[in-house]
Amino acid sequence: MESQYVYQKKRADFGRHPLFFDRMAEIQVDIDTNEDDRDDYMVRNPVHAGVQAVVQLSEHYANTDTFETSTKHINHVEGGWPKDINAADMEATSRFRKKTEKDENYSKTIVSLGERVEKVIRQNNAIDIYEEYFTDAGIIPTVDEPPRVSTVNLFRDPAGKGARSAINIAWHPDGGKHAAVSYGSVGFQKSLKDLESYVWNVENSKKPLITLRPRSSVLCMEYNPKDSNIILGGQFSGQVCIWDLRKNSPAPTDITAAEVSHRDPCHSALWIQSKTGTDFFSSSTDGTVKWWDTRKLSEPVEELILDPTKQLNPNAALGAICLEYEPTMPTKFMVGTEQGTIIICNRKGKTPADKIAALYQSYSGPVNTIARNPLYPKMFLTVGEWTNRIWSEDIRDSAIVTMKNSRYHTAAARWSPTRPAVFFTAKSDGSIDIWDLMVKQAQPTLNINVSDAPLCSMRVTDNGNLVAAGDRNGNVTLLSLNDALTELQKDEKAFCNFLFERETRREKVLEARNRELRLKEKQKNKPKIVEEDTQEEPTDDPLTDIATELSTVLAAEKKKHPLLERQFSFEIDQPVEDDEEEPQAE
Repeated sequence: MESQYVYQKKRADFGRHPLFFDRMAEIQVDIDTNEDDRDDYMVRNPVHAGVQAVVQLSEHYANTDTFETSTKHINHVEGGWPKDINAADMEATSRFRKKTEKDENYSKTIVSLGERVEKVIRQNNAIDIYEEYFTDAGIIPTVDEPPRVSTVNLFRDPAGKGARSAINIAWHPDGGKHAAVSYGSVGFQKSLKDLESYVWNVENSKKPLITLRPRSSVLCMEYNPKDSNIILGGQFSGQVCIWDLRKNSPAPTDITAAEVSHRDPCHSALWIQSKTGTDFFSSSTDGTVKWWDTRKLSEPVEELILDPTKQLNPNAALGAICLEYEPTMPTKFMVGTEQGTIIICNRKGKTPADKIAALYQSYSGPVNTIARNPLYPKMFLTVGEWTNRIWSEDIRDSAIVTMKNSRYHTAAARWSPTRPAVFFTAKSDGSIDIWDLMVKQAQPTLNINVSDAPLCSMRVTDNGNLVAAGDRNGNVTLLSLNDALTELQKDEKAFCNFLFERETRREKVLEARNRELRLKEKQKNKPKIVEEDTQEEPTDDPLTDIATELSTVLAAEKKKHPLLERQFSFEIDQPVEDDEEEPQAE
């Protein structure tokens, strides 16, 4: 069926065919210049305007929630057999194998698969996949690029949602493949039901690689540098435990006895450079540092009381929060206390009092972190309250470099292992400040927002390219640094050496000047004190006034009675047995 509609229209209504042709330009309007109005106007500066026809886009990053998956394994050794065939029965498998080999499709399948396998084998024999084509090429110089940080992975606490904090992170000594994370509570004496700590594979954030179940919350963890299968842990109960990962047991392999352990929580424990690799030491807020041997944890090898008066009084000891140990100086270590004092100790001191070598009063609150510079061990970084400070062992009165106070509390800090001028600080606003002393000293070079929760721990790998930061919700964020933050810059060592020497020299001059002013003030005030004492002596002491008045009266009486004066002086100066000679003298 066709639908038609017929309408009529005049030809004139269709319009006419246009006829275009070229012609010369014609002036339509010509307005002359008015000289009187020229003074009311000015020449406009050129205005540059850009026109972009493409839709404008902006780049954004989003860290989505992890989709929980699991990996399943099957041990395929004997092959796939039907359900009615028992793989352990030799006769049944032999009959099934002979039956399959007689099938016509079996031979065709073997021939077709053989051609594919033969082709792959020939390619493998013809091509060397490990061949280096550009052996003579030199090292390509790196392009100068700004510092940049990217998020690699996010590890969530499997035990709960924000119930625990990631309070300590320890990297595997062989590289940044595994990281041990201890979880606990930062609240005062807050007990938790979940006590597990985990070892994570940095490439798999879905499930921890190893689960560790201590008897109490673990506050610190460290890998043994000589045997990466051994993990050291300091517990909230004050005990120190050891895990041997080769035994595949979540429980600690060995633990110290409660009666010889710390009385307060063990906040820090570090391995000591030794031939056996079994020595370590621990510290606690009970004011003691104890040395241990993993072969005999029944009692400590040695103990030091952190008494600043060197009287070895446990009641006057300072509670230890953090330890710092440099393997190149095996006998020296540093302790950060909750009273804000930094103590440098020497284990080889002859007496316990000699083991406390120096004291540095740094903060009015706890010292959260102490870190030595990897290239200049005499320079160390401290973190406490709202500021960061760089100290020199030669200057005890003040720090050589003090950063500007931050609005947020600083929880942890670490030097870059590869760049002596770069260090990182973790703050309570969930961000990490990256400081580059070659670029800026007054403020951080880069600020990275890591988490919405306050950060409480941070650790850098030995090669300096990965940074792990833990927050109070139990999340550990893994960050990757670009070459600008990991590779040694030109003249960086010379710059750091000049900076540290200059600031040390300046502090020495100021210290000597202050000492001189104090000495002058002391000498100036000393005569005033003596003069004031002599003036106040006759007025303040009534006995002195009475004695003076008595001596005046006696002197007047002696002048009136010369005989009495002579007899009085004689009785005082001569012995009693010589009284008979008095008439002969008269």
